[in-house]
Amino acid sequence: MSTAAVYLGQGTARLTGEPVASADLDIEQYLRDLIAAGKGHLPLPGAGHTLQRWRALAQVAAVDLSLVKFYEGHTDALAILAELAPNHPSGEGLWAVWASDPLNARVRAERSSDGQLRLHGTKAWCSGAAQVDHALVTVWGANDEPWLAAVNLRQPGIQIVDGAWQAVGMAATASLDVRFDDAVAQVICAGDGYLQRPGFWQGGAGIAACWYGAAARLSEYLRDGSKTDPHALAHLGAVDASLSMAAASLRECAQWIDTHPTRNAELSVRRGRAQVERTVEQVLHHVGRALGATPFCRDRHFARLAADLPVFVRQSHAERDLAALGALSRHPSQAGDWRL
Repeated sequence: MSTAAVYLGQGTARLTGEPVASADLDIEQYLRDLIAAGKGHLPLPGAGHTLQRWRALAQVAAVDLSLVKFYEGHTDALAILAELAPNHPSGEGLWAVWASDPLNARVRAERSSDGQLRLHGTKAWCSGAAQVDHALVTVWGANDEPWLAAVNLRQPGIQIVDGAWQAVGMAATASLDVRFDDAVAQVICAGDGYLQRPGFWQGGAGIAACWYGAAARLSEYLRDGSKTDPHALAHLGAVDASLSMAAASLRECAQWIDTHPTRNAELSVRRGRAQVERTVEQVLHHVGRALGATPFCRDRHFARLAADLPVFVRQSHAERDLAALGALSRHPSQAGDWRL
């Protein structure tokens, strides 16, 4: 298997590593080594190098999806801090963003006399809860006013609730529940600024770049193994067409964001995510049919990507996201011109 060179920064520094399965990779240590080497920061979205940022995410995804899940979360947290609280000291360690808010798992916050927040309640879907050091957490005040808070997870009053994560694909990410009992947090943003900022949708496209990176890597197995078999070549042709469409969509989206860094990118991002999601479905279908059982059973890297990707891509909300895109596409202020 060829070595995967992962570009992580604006200079020429590269991290090179052999693609391995999650079971063989100490993800937490790998990430800490990246941060210690100064590669925990990527170009900020909307700052002129958005495609470069997404390329780095896609390359990490090609190595391991659990790894990129944590890496994307860390880099997204730093981008959010840069956008909403540029003077906040991010400090050392691993960051995550925990922004899922099911009605039965909302964390309540009370502001103390020193301006800090005191958190109470259980937060669901906390990726990397057992590994990360800090998290940006969406919380709710007594009158249901939203806040985004920064929490140091190495303090009393925080308990990880094990047992909720039963996934086989993406098993290493362990999105557990976290219980807060008078834990201290700092306000990063009050009100709906977290959702209304330009970076919200810009970050959503970064997730699609992760999907794309894994799909492209799986497709390389098909390209390398198809040779002259006409059926395999037909599958390869379908994959090539789909990947090319998704890549073009991501490039166009990145260019739009860099050209309009302060505007709402929802329409462009939803289009890109929908196209990449469709490409993932096509790649999984064609690669599996073309290559058969052998790589699923005898190649750990292929098998892990193929198991992880269907779980990771479910960060999409499927038809609900398509319905939202449809509503945007018919709105007079958002509707694009479909002519060539």
